[in-house]
Amino acid sequence: MSNIIIGIYGASGFGKEVYPLVREYITNNNLNAEVCFIDDNDGIGLLSGLRVLSYKAFIESEIISKKIVVAIGNSKVREMLVKQLFKDGIDLLNISAGNNVIMDDIVIGEGSLLCPFVTLTSNIKIGRAFHANIYSYVAHDCIIGDYVTFAPRVMCNGNVHIEDHAYIGTGAILKQGSLDKPLVIGKGAIVGMGAVVTKDVDPNTIVVGNPAKPLLKK
Repeated sequence: MSNIIIGIYGASGFGKEVYPLVREYITNNNLNAEVCFIDDNDGIGLLSGLRVLSYKAFIESEIISKKIVVAIGNSKVREMLVKQLFKDGIDLLNISAGNNVIMDDIVIGEGSLLCPFVTLTSNIKIGRAFHANIYSYVAHDCIIGDYVTFAPRVMCNGNVHIEDHAYIGTGAILKQGSLDKPLVIGKGAIVGMGAVVTKDVDPNTIVVGNPAKPLLKK
């Protein structure tokens, strides 16, 4: 019988993409662990051959050692779940694909999820529950807040500051800032797919296009 149960919180397409990374984590750490999905919708049963449990059933599992990966795209929901996990004393895993490139002087908070082919270069500070999807990179001297999400192929160049709950869309390019004037993406901002960001983005603003311009306020 397994002595650890690892829950992937989110029985969605993204959750299924995360499952192989969790398998890799188990192999690399030589763990005897069961993996399940966690979803509070009834009637899912099995997904990718794994049990789908409610959070209540997961908490009540007879297996003492419980760990969770939060595979939820919505950053506000992610924050709510992470706070509940801390309250319940559940370990929040950092998951990173084996082919990622992690260089020097990287500080990253709990619950990060780095999908395949992600690169983090040097002197980078990243907050809690950061999600970076495939082929994204973060270059030197960047500061990223809590619950930030990168869609696939985000290009975050050097000296960029991204505040909490920002969402950066697929293929977006964030122009390099400077040490004395970093490019700033405000709290809760959304950078649209393929946008080229050359100027600061105000909090809670959606920007799109090349060069990126505000679309509307959330």
